[in-house]
Amino acid sequence: MAKRTKKVVRVESTPDAETSSTESNWKPTAESKSKAGRFRIIAAVLWVLAIATEAFAIFWLLRQVPFETWHLILLIGLLVVIAGLAIGGSLLWKKANRLDPASKKDKFRFFVQNQLGAIVTAIAFLPLIVMILLNKDMDGKQKGIAGGIAVVLLLVAAYFGVDWNAPSQEDYANDRDAVVFLTGQDEVTWTQSGSVFHLCQDASDVNRESKDGQIFVGTTQEAVAAGKSRLTKKLAQEVRECGIDPQKLEDWENQDVTGGSE
Repeated sequence: MAKRTKKVVRVESTPDAETSSTESNWKPTAESKSKAGRFRIIAAVLWVLAIATEAFAIFWLLRQVPFETWHLILLIGLLVVIAGLAIGGSLLWKKANRLDPASKKDKFRFFVQNQLGAIVTAIAFLPLIVMILLNKDMDGKQKGIAGGIAVVLLLVAAYFGVDWNAPSQEDYANDRDAVVFLTGQDEVTWTQSGSVFHLCQDASDVNRESKDGQIFVGTTQEAVAAGKSRLTKKLAQEVRECGIDPQKLEDWENQDVTGGSE
């Protein structure tokens, strides 16, 4: 086992966290749900501002006759602003989805909730790109410059808007069930700088050097609330480090593969 030198900090349990291991589905803590709600509100405001900026560009700026150089510079500036607002909203929306994820049972809602950033980005850029290309008061060079920049910014913002590894309630429930199966309780450990949670305090990954020198202990719900998105993938290593019977891991993996664990 790893030699533990860090200070162990036990996260105070909340009523909803205490019942997490007895429920078939997964629910966020009240703190996670509240924080996710704030992130979504701010994201929505940023997206509304992005679309409003797009509308200003379409209904005022692109109607200027003649379309002069300073109009082009302003248009490029607005495109950058739209991209920044879209990306900011997408990053906050994805943070919210990690704290309060959708269920895979409703496939349409799961897709829309997790890819909403990319959808809004398309709404904020595509009509403007079309209007730039169809504008009769811009010359070919102006259209090429503005259209090219708009397409690049659209692709960049869409990249940040797409959630390439979207979490789900089922994923979190599976991680919780794995922890309970292997350790006998819904208790995990994590560090402030890490991105995942671990099986025990003796896991080598939570005992690495860090600035705060602390190991946090709590339920899987509390780990998610702390920003840890999943259970470590180094289960074979941590089973040994935590003194868990390796047969348990084999039993869990066989059960999980055959669909025995929902």
